[in-house]
Amino acid sequence: MRAAVLEQPGAPLSVVDDVEIIAPRVGEVRVRVRYCSLCHSDYSVVKGTFPVAEPIIVGHEAAGVVESVGPGVTHLQPGDAVVLNAIYPCGQCYFCQRGEHSICAHATQALITHALPDGETGLSRQGRRVLRGVGVGALAEFVVAPAASAVKIDADIPLDLACVTGCAVRTGVGAVLNTARVVEGATVLILGAGGVGLSTVQGARLAAASTIIVSDPVAERREAALRLGASHVVDPTREDPLAIAYGLTNGIGVDYAFETAGAAALIELGITATRPGGTTICVGAPPFDQSVTIQNAVLFASMEKKLMGSLLGGAHASYDILRLLAFWRAGRLDLASLITQRRPLAEINEAFADLGAGKGIRTVIEIG
Repeated sequence: MRAAVLEQPGAPLSVVDDVEIIAPRVGEVRVRVRYCSLCHSDYSVVKGTFPVAEPIIVGHEAAGVVESVGPGVTHLQPGDAVVLNAIYPCGQCYFCQRGEHSICAHATQALITHALPDGETGLSRQGRRVLRGVGVGALAEFVVAPAASAVKIDADIPLDLACVTGCAVRTGVGAVLNTARVVEGATVLILGAGGVGLSTVQGARLAAASTIIVSDPVAERREAALRLGASHVVDPTREDPLAIAYGLTNGIGVDYAFETAGAAALIELGITATRPGGTTICVGAPPFDQSVTIQNAVLFASMEKKLMGSLLGGAHASYDILRLLAFWRAGRLDLASLITQRRPLAEINEAFADLGAGKGIRTVIEIG
């Protein structure tokens, strides 16, 4: 099949047509990928921030059509339109049994290893194994995946819009509704206004937050944040987000702070910006070498502040993808505004260059 392969971190991706992919096995499906939008996590692998030692196909925010199903798969059939998911519930592990589907042991292990849950990748090229990047490996004509990771959607939903629900929208909206469970009338600070940050803005609007403050250095993204529901925007190169947050909350701090840019320093800023009893949610994915320091642990504890992680919005894939698309149908969630460019697979390196330079919000790659 045709795919964009990264041979080593930091090198350009090569669009090749000789990647071999297995047929679906028991409990698996093969999906013809139509669209895959680019996420910063993919960029981190490409640039070596999240290092890998083998050839890899990245891309995990994707939608397509089921081509074939393996034995035992009954809820999907060829021709079904689906959104692919890096994290999905196996239904059997310790975490799934406790309703913590977003940290399913099988799916998170596959996400970390860039392989299928059994350790195989199902991909090879010229005799070498190829990794299934960020849990999916969707910058390719086909993906073989556990059937539970492919969520069937209505056939009339445009796949180029649906693909962004696989990560960005699911992550941002889910961080608000599932992880933080933002209450009506709350005050919210969002640090970063990329695809995930702008989805967090929309989540805060859906939750009926009273004040939604968004900090981002890119003017285009601040303007988009205002269109999508932010009440105030901050240029952190010219203003102090902390001072703005305290100024808008009568000096007590915000109820919730969301770090969505993948920078540990912004997590620390969020902790400082929240009020006593407030919550900071880590939504972005900082580099492995970045750590968070709580300057005064006893003060943090005595003020009853909270620090939470959120993986892909704490979502249950088969429920939340359909919920997000229902919001879109009802006009309550804007997917189209997140997509600022579309490119063919042949222009994958140009698309990643734009992502690295902070140009646009989401670029959707047309696979076929």
